[in-house]
Amino acid sequence: MLKGIRAELNGDILQALCNMGHGDYLVISDMNFPSDSIARQTRLGKLLTMENIPAPQAIDAILSVLPLDTPIQPSVGRMEVIGKPDEIPPIQQEVQTIVDRAEGKPSPMYPVERMAFYDIAKKAYCVIATGELRFYGCFLLTKGVIPAEEALR
Repeated sequence: MLKGIRAELNGDILQALCNMGHGDYLVISDMNFPSDSIARQTRLGKLLTMENIPAPQAIDAILSVLPLDTPIQPSVGRMEVIGKPDEIPPIQQEVQTIVDRAEGKPSPMYPVERMAFYDIAKKAYCVIATGELRFYGCFLLTKGVIPAEEALR
């Protein structure tokens, strides 16, 4: 155990988050996403899991340590509902609340069409599969930076 690190964040996930660079994408996937096959095509090349928790809980834990790329707002993408790009399902509304809280201000997510989401995901740093059962529980997070004065605290 480490002080200040949430229990949901295992060593493999912490190492991946730390190794990501500014502008790298992180995919958070639900149970229906082709996580393993997409993960094999990412920079990390293997699937990471937070399999027993829903996507909002996973994202909340991740954002406790991962800075978002706030200069490039928005920095969190959501998979669009097929045929209804403006629809925001409850799972995405929950994540929006978490992102806004982590950023301390409204930070709207951007929509990504399903097939475009898969293409972006293949270029991501890594994929973290969650235990999310609801449809459209797939998200892209863009890593930001931590200013030196914050890093030294």
